[in-house]
Amino acid sequence: MVNFIQDDQRMAHLEELGLRNLHYVYWNLHTPQLYEITVQRGEGMVAHLGPLVTRTGTHTGRSPRDRFVVKESSTEDEIWWGETNRPYSEEKFDQLHAKVTAYLQNSDVFVQDCWCGADEDYRLAVRVITEDAWHNLFARNMFRGATPEELENFEPDYTVLNVPSFRADPETDETNSNTFVLVNMAKRLVLVGGTSYAGEIKKSIFSIMNYLLPKKDVLSMHCSANMSKDKSDTAIFFGLSGTGKTTLSSDPDRLLIGDDEHGWSDDGIFNFEGGCYAKVIKLSPEGEPEIYGTTRMFGTILENVVIDSRTRELDLDDESYTQNTRASYPITHIPNIVADGKGGHPNNVIFLTADAFGVLPPVSKLTPEQAMFHFLNGYTAKVAGTERGVTEPQATFSACFGEPFMPLHPARYAELLGEKIREHGSDVWLVNTGWTGGDYGSGSRIKLGYTRAIISAILDGTLANVETEQEPYFGLHVPVECPGVPAEVLTPRETWSDPDAYDTKANELAASFKENFQKYADEVSEEVKALGD
Repeated sequence: MVNFIQDDQRMAHLEELGLRNLHYVYWNLHTPQLYEITVQRGEGMVAHLGPLVTRTGTHTGRSPRDRFVVKESSTEDEIWWGETNRPYSEEKFDQLHAKVTAYLQNSDVFVQDCWCGADEDYRLAVRVITEDAWHNLFARNMFRGATPEELENFEPDYTVLNVPSFRADPETDETNSNTFVLVNMAKRLVLVGGTSYAGEIKKSIFSIMNYLLPKKDVLSMHCSANMSKDKSDTAIFFGLSGTGKTTLSSDPDRLLIGDDEHGWSDDGIFNFEGGCYAKVIKLSPEGEPEIYGTTRMFGTILENVVIDSRTRELDLDDESYTQNTRASYPITHIPNIVADGKGGHPNNVIFLTADAFGVLPPVSKLTPEQAMFHFLNGYTAKVAGTERGVTEPQATFSACFGEPFMPLHPARYAELLGEKIREHGSDVWLVNTGWTGGDYGSGSRIKLGYTRAIISAILDGTLANVETEQEPYFGLHVPVECPGVPAEVLTPRETWSDPDAYDTKANELAASFKENFQKYADEVSEEVKALGD
């Protein structure tokens, strides 16, 4: 049996949370210990070469309509209430909290104490309490580890209580379904239930960072980041799931800072996490060698990946469970990383979008005002499987390329972005990894090789001085040439067999941008507002 700890100081915090009469409390177990218990309890199986394979049941992605923020006096005037931040009453939170803690009596729980944030000036002490061992390993992978000395007197700033097997009653609990993700800023507590999708754990803490950091003039960002091997330049990549954010930032010729969540302070960029959470559907050793390698390593968790139960061989191409198959792994599984999770101010800011209409050029350069406009719109296409009910790519707008995790008005984040790119002279680029030669259904996805060539030309400075032409629908400045990319590909209208059809689609998309932008127009400068008129 794995050892467990029941010291008074730690147990007192659990009792303050209402967790009493527990069976075993497993504190800060290491990866091999969590592996053993996961297998013993039937929560997962070990695959060939060592990764742990788990299933998340019906929830193979986030459940955004089941996420609520508790409406209470200390934060209610600051939260951007609406579909993104749906209010939940303090009374109902307390009632549901009591049900969850009662449900856990006589049960085992697993506790992982860790940090969110590589910069000690801005990091959060996070305690993750789970009923399943593999979710505790997920927390151990995804957050930054605490040293033995730090663990001795660890006091959490925020706590996540994750109980997938507990299901809410929508009628009495006033939730949207049996699933719930409830963020209570005043109590510094997150409740997650009714879903085994592990991403809810890290995204809830990301949302809290997005509330706290802008108050300190730190831009919190849903982005990946890397730097050159000589550490002379840093780049950040914005984009929702499926746009290539993780793939393009995991470059063997550069050092990875992080793949998903970062802050931009007066000192530069810092990673929130200690691991990566990458999509692995149809992953290949040729296309994405570094990420592919992690699927063959001990310590990696593979969610909903198909496995042969006899040979334990993986089939990354099989999407029987979902297209949103995931790998959670420590960032140290990637060979080229920035160990301290920090980088300088970014030379290049790259917005990645998967344009389902086939309208946007593969690459264009943005002015600071255009950067804020496109940042606020956050246009892309949802990729099948990323959220429940999405079975094929759908055009969508997500403010700041991460609206579901933004508690404050999006204009606050856009304002900070504008200030920082002006102050530090960052170049901003819009890169379309979506469709060309037509819209979804008639065109084709832009070749990954072309996108990689574009990113290389951005990062090595080639595109910074290339002549550009301004296209008529968005005013984007499009380079006339890029090494490794045919010239006609750079101008999307030329890739369509029917240019008139392209014009129609372009007009429609530009109109939808302007319509969506009106939600934020009253909170931005006149220069940015003019782009949406």
